[in-house]
Amino acid sequence: MNNWFTVEQIDKDTYAISEYGHWEEPHSYLLLGEEQAVIIDTGLGVADIRKEAEEITGLPISAVTTHVHWDHIGGHGLFDSFAVHENEISWINGGFPLPLSMVRRDLARPPRGLPEGFDENTYKVFQGEPSRILRDGDIVDLGGRQLRVIHTPGHSPGHCCFYEEARGYLYSGDIAYMGCLYAFYPSTDPKAFYQSIKKLEGLEITKILPGHHSLVVSNSIICDISKGFAMIEQNGGLAQGRGEFDFGCFKIHI
Repeated sequence: MNNWFTVEQIDKDTYAISEYGHWEEPHSYLLLGEEQAVIIDTGLGVADIRKEAEEITGLPISAVTTHVHWDHIGGHGLFDSFAVHENEISWINGGFPLPLSMVRRDLARPPRGLPEGFDENTYKVFQGEPSRILRDGDIVDLGGRQLRVIHTPGHSPGHCCFYEEARGYLYSGDIAYMGCLYAFYPSTDPKAFYQSIKKLEGLEITKILPGHHSLVVSNSIICDISKGFAMIEQNGGLAQGRGEFDFGCFKIHI
């Protein structure tokens, strides 16, 4: 797989850079402002995502992070600066909560594969010192284009969505996508996940740009996920270890 990344243009200055060759199908998003560009997440780190981004723009590019999971920070080290939420500084400084052996196993598990010539046995989870610490309500200003940081813990303690109010875009990371939503790991919190989804319900959203799988996501999925969590809670299941709940276009694994 030499052409590892798939680039899809969302609008004239917004691009999805996807890794469809991997079973997780992670998305990164390149946003162009008047003065600089930002990439939201940097994927697996198995190919050079900076090179891909620089083929699109000559603007200086910094990275921001929805959350410090290995499949979202793999290319952070390719950029001169990156930002993470304050609750996950320790994770990116070497305290990532999964052993490397487990990460490598998940990286290489079928179906699909990895780029030709890549050796998963050499893979390491990125570690580094963030140049900016994100907090709820912060603004990422690209010059003529702004993103608001929305702290949405649950999938991880420092998970953030990025909301572009002027366009109604919600970059939802791992809190809303078409697939299985994970809240069963020890580092997750299903109750916080539910509260975070409810926090997003009041936003005026024209497009949801997810962290994984299909880029075609109904704007109603936020309310649908909220209803799913409400149903689980009513049945006394909002606690880890209760299993997987199937709601059709998405699942919730607690």
